[in-house]
Amino acid sequence: MSTIQDAAQQMRLGAPAQQLLRSDLTPRAAVQALLDAGLVADALSLLARLLPRRYAVAWVCQCARQQPLSEHDGAGVALAEAWVRQPDETHRAAALSFAAAHRYKTAGAWTAAAAGWSGGQLNPQAERPTPPPEHMTAIAAMAAVTHLSALVADQFAARRAAFVHSALDLLGPARASTEL
Repeated sequence: MSTIQDAAQQMRLGAPAQQLLRSDLTPRAAVQALLDAGLVADALSLLARLLPRRYAVAWVCQCARQQPLSEHDGAGVALAEAWVRQPDETHRAAALSFAAAHRYKTAGAWTAAAAGWSGGQLNPQAERPTPPPEHMTAIAAMAAVTHLSALVADQFAARRAAFVHSALDLLGPARASTEL
């Protein structure tokens, strides 16, 4: 990812969010600026895209493990966690298969999709390689966190903001270092 502005465009952040993002902001400061402006959905999208893929999946798994999960959601999270622990093709493909089988409709399916779309081939039978676009893990992570936030409908906004806040440290320091 070349810049925060590129990530914002790729994740289709709204115009108000994009106007807040200056080129001198660190990733953490950019997400914090969106949170401070009350643009939590945009903050979630940008955070998910700025995190390295493995970190994004691990973060979603951490969010999920703080919730009472159904057996189905727990199975999807377990597959994503297996990929985080050992990011190989076998674990990635198993996570992607689970997500596809469950039609990307639940927190567990979206969590598995985040791992499944982290690399590899989307269509291994095709003659030409078809890797997932780089931002697909971020889209799945964003959807998973949105589903997890909705598990307590009357606390959706607060839960979503809390999940974003919980990952800010993964983005590094709030200010760029000026020391040499």
